[in-house]
Amino acid sequence: MSESAARTHARAVITVHKYEPSAYDEPAEGPVLTRIHVEESFSGDITGDGVVEFLQAARADGAASFVGIERVTGELGGRRGTFLLQDAGTVQDNIVSGDWFVIPGSGTGGAGGPGPRG
Repeated sequence: MSESAARTHARAVITVHKYEPSAYDEPAEGPVLTRIHVEESFSGDITGDGVVEFLQAARADGAASFVGIERVTGELGGRRGTFLLQDAGTVQDNIVSGDWFVIPGSGTGGAGGPGPRG
């Protein structure tokens, strides 16, 4: 089976409860590097709560690229437990776009085993 055929996709609405950015490199020119602590909840195919640390590079016009690792405690595909998501994406015109996938082997409880990409 091909990698794309083996993937499962999940959709969820994310509600941010805490957003704590902290710039750690602010050059006179070029993108600002920021560490962002986020606490959020999921509803939809994924339900539960997540905590994530993002690293972001943001330009003066507001466009940005980010990466992060998130621990989710909740339910995914009928399995309850915890799992890690690897996040990567962009911000353009205040619209966040990205890819999130379950890190293989990161699940605990019933959320162990392979997971979706989304």
